Amino acid sequence: MTITLKNVTKIIGGNTVADSVNLTLKSGTVYGLCGYNGCGKTMLMRLISGLILPTKGDIFFDEKKLGKDIDFPENMGILIENPAFLGGLSGFDNLKLLASIKGKITDDIIKKTISRVGLDPDDKKKYRKYSLGMKQRLGIASAIMEAPELIILDEPTNALDSSGVEIVKKIIASEKKRGALITVTCHDHAILQEMCDIIYKIEHGKIIDEQVISEEVSANEKTDN
Repeated sequence: MTITLKNVTKIIGGNTVADSVNLTLKSGTVYGLCGYNGCGKTMLMRLISGLILPTKGDIFFDEKKLGKDIDFPENMGILIENPAFLGGLSGFDNLKLLASIKGKITDDIIKKTISRVGLDPDDKKKYRKYSLGMKQRLGIASAIMEAPELIILDEPTNALDSSGVEIVKKIIASEKKRGALITVTCHDHAILQEMCDIIYKIEHGKIIDEQVISEEVSANEKTDN
């Protein structure tokens, strides 16, 4: 899959939150977004995910135009800002309810995904009693459980201890190896560098810098040129 953003601008309440963004994103690559709070990272993720549409410009998923040919990316897992689930259900029951929408995965896959993020799939504790870290882990599980082509993770390491951060790194590496296209933000730039192939720095909705970290991606870029 290739995602192409062409001169994408988004204006909300008179404020330009994305300013003439041009990007090409490809499967099997991890893209990081960095910048100060309010710089436009989350808004760019919202645009890519179809949660908001551009004021100007176009977003294509291969040949399909977002907002015209498709309303949302066809195969996406997403965690933007704080995860939210039904407080009276367990983690497993929440994920099973979400999975029932598409009916693509079994209970066994749901349980294995819960284990992947460091939670107990047989824990009957209600979501309302989860710690912030447990809620974050369940949010990550919801984003990856159906093995989507596109994974969008906004600050996935929030509220996680060091072991949780390591789990996130391993999950991102595994999903990349599977061939997923991943976009991720993280307030800790050192952690972001460990997770990503390319990092884009954003200021005032503009991409002002690109840092290529992966030697493989760098070699591919030279080949393409």
